[in-house]
Amino acid sequence: MLVRDVMTPNPVTVRLSDSLLTAKTRMEETHCRRLPVVDEQGRLCGIITDRDLRLATHSPLVLRERWEDELLLTRTEVDGCMTPDPITISADAPLEQAIDLLLAHTISGLPVLEGDRLVGILTVTDLLRALRGLLQATSG
Repeated sequence: MLVRDVMTPNPVTVRLSDSLLTAKTRMEETHCRRLPVVDEQGRLCGIITDRDLRLATHSPLVLRERWEDELLLTRTEVDGCMTPDPITISADAPLEQAIDLLLAHTISGLPVLEGDRLVGILTVTDLLRALRGLLQATSG
């Protein structure tokens, strides 16, 4: 099996200059926990996760009012909280290679590239769906 067989194609993205609120809203609307970050030319330059958003707004060391968190979400750009240069994988890579990367780096998602073009994202959820399909195919 190849990454392309299991990945989520055409993932929702955010741009470097989008606000954290935009990223949070897109994650909520699409029920996902990570978004690839692209530049103005659409090239992948980072990834932002729901954990990044929580860390930005819910520091246990700083007491803030709710309006301050909302202000932070609207005025802080994605590039201030994202992970730059994320680990990626090719759409034609074997699924085993993707699993090895996820395990080795203790991450739960990989942007999928064809050359320098973002074509998908592979998540642990995608892998679990594929496993369920394989188990159903072998048991029925």
